[in-house]
Amino acid sequence: MSEFECVGKVSEFEKGRGKAVPVADRMVAVFHQEDGSWYAIDDLCPHMGASLAEGHVEGNSVTCPWHAWRFCVADGTWEDNPRVKVDCFEVKIDGEDVLVREIEKEA
Repeated sequence: MSEFECVGKVSEFEKGRGKAVPVADRMVAVFHQEDGSWYAIDDLCPHMGASLAEGHVEGNSVTCPWHAWRFCVADGTWEDNPRVKVDCFEVKIDGEDVLVREIEKEA
């Protein structure tokens, strides 16, 4: 299983907005929700590659800033076609550190 990587301090993440951070060899969108929960999904929209961290967040949905594709930040599901998903990452808070690791895929 992959290891957690520190991607910043809690104070560096604004509630209700995404932030793109590097994890291993890719960019990940980390979301600190208004209710205090944390989520992370692949930052690149599968449609045209826009940054999902730059999208509008409402509830558990983020809207791609280029073509308005909406994704669930909790599980990566494209809300208009649940068969399409972006990768999800596990988020853990350790003191003031925000830690992220890729969720292992089932074989």
